[in-house]
Amino acid sequence: MQGFVSGYYRFAVWATRLAYLNILWIAFTILGLGIFGITPATVAMFAVTRKWVHKETDIPIFKTFWESYKKEFIQANILGIILFLIAYLLVIQFNILYHQESLMYKLASFSIVALMILYAIIITYFFPIFVHFDLRTFDYIKWPFIIGIVHPILTIVLIVGIGILVNILLTTIPAMLFFFGGSGISYIVMYGVNLTFSKYEAKDE
Repeated sequence: MQGFVSGYYRFAVWATRLAYLNILWIAFTILGLGIFGITPATVAMFAVTRKWVHKETDIPIFKTFWESYKKEFIQANILGIILFLIAYLLVIQFNILYHQESLMYKLASFSIVALMILYAIIITYFFPIFVHFDLRTFDYIKWPFIIGIVHPILTIVLIVGIGILVNILLTTIPAMLFFFGGSGISYIVMYGVNLTFSKYEAKDE
């Protein structure tokens, strides 16, 4: 019985932490008017989950989040706008090619799909690398691509696993995404990508 109570308590603590962090993420995204808030808020969320992955579970969540949000606001927005423009151009290019009548153009659209997959790899690794390494601005785009390609199994597990998890929640308990969607995915991705960092930390130093 004591073991059950202890387990339930730990579960409740972690559920509360994740829900609180997710609400901070949503609130500070809105505070930045959405487009200027989403990237620094996501960076701040990953800064918190990075601490948790490194066993620093008693950190002040709001203070850690707020300090990261303020510190990285400009650089995170610069990179966020670049990533948004890349995604926008890929979607526009795909729509233009795919809706042409010529078979050649339709086949060419699949090359855009390949680029979208590479883009998904960059996004998956971008935030963990941003909060863990001190790099030059554009290296935060280059290294997510390199690490993601070097570790294909982890990349597939993360992208496919998260896609399946989100789909299950959307079709069963969509309200769970409001409380745990961002923070839960952040913790899973941070935990997985962190497994690769020991190979690259010496290079960063």
